[in-house]
Amino acid sequence: MSEREAALRRRAQRALRWYPREWRARYGEEFTELLMADFDERPHVPSRAVDLAVSGTTARLAAAGVAGRTLDPDLQATRSLTAAGCATALFLVSGVALWSQLTIGWQWAPPATRATAWAMYAMTYGALALAAIGVAAVVPVAGVTLWRLVRRPSPALVRPLVALALGVAILVVGTHHFANGWPGTRGHPWVDQGVVPGGVAAYAWAASLSVTSYWVHPGALGAFPPAELAFMVVSPVALLAVVVSAARLVRQLRLPTSIVRYGHHLSRVGALAMVVFFTGAALWVVDGAPGPHNLFHVGAIDVLELLAMLGALALAVRSTRAGVPGTQGPVAS
Repeated sequence: MSEREAALRRRAQRALRWYPREWRARYGEEFTELLMADFDERPHVPSRAVDLAVSGTTARLAAAGVAGRTLDPDLQATRSLTAAGCATALFLVSGVALWSQLTIGWQWAPPATRATAWAMYAMTYGALALAAIGVAAVVPVAGVTLWRLVRRPSPALVRPLVALALGVAILVVGTHHFANGWPGTRGHPWVDQGVVPGGVAAYAWAASLSVTSYWVHPGALGAFPPAELAFMVVSPVALLAVVVSAARLVRQLRLPTSIVRYGHHLSRVGALAMVVFFTGAALWVVDGAPGPHNLFHVGAIDVLELLAMLGALALAVRSTRAGVPGTQGPVAS
């Protein structure tokens, strides 16, 4: 191989990094040859880089089960279900942070507008529905995991399971510890104060400590206790470990078709619950008033959280649809 051919091949292989591993395994050699010939004939074509980026990203979305079809049709439903679960987790991170802020003001005084009251009810019942759906989804997967571990344990199952358990342990211990500092404790009693139990609101607040605008105010952040700052840094990493490990575990399990189908039914119901929750959040952010003592003030962080929820909701709905036969579209190439 000449020096020029080696340079062309290296350039083609760098371009292939846009594509997922399974795509490269199937089409990599052929596509490398095509790219080498194209690079040789047309060395400088800016639009080609854009085309590669777009088609490679599309192939990655298809491999993740978000859009298009996976290369292996048998994996389509499972991967789409996993993508929907990850999107729901992202929705909950932003949603719980926003909801927990509203619960603090709710403990101290009635809201100033009907929109804020409706927001509290919609978000609370939406969160309750999502929690029930989460339990219903986890139980069969946990049963399959236990059965596989007993029958034929493998490192491919044990590694994500250990990471998942470690991430959950960090979140549970930290949340339990810092829930004692919830700002809603000993709020002023009023008629509808008990819509959200104080203990539940405290745990939601502690779990979402890292989602705060204090990150852009170092002076104020410096006044936080070191242990709380440490948890604010570690908790997002632990949550990411939980989500990624759960996704890898589901992929490794090769769940039975009946459980995958059941999961897709749950994801559709979950999407409806997310719409209810999002509607409540939007009511507060768009039409809420600060209320007494500025307890229900809407800040820039709340707007960002609302936008993140909208994006996660759209991704969850798209992933759910991608897993339904007849809606996947063409194979990404």
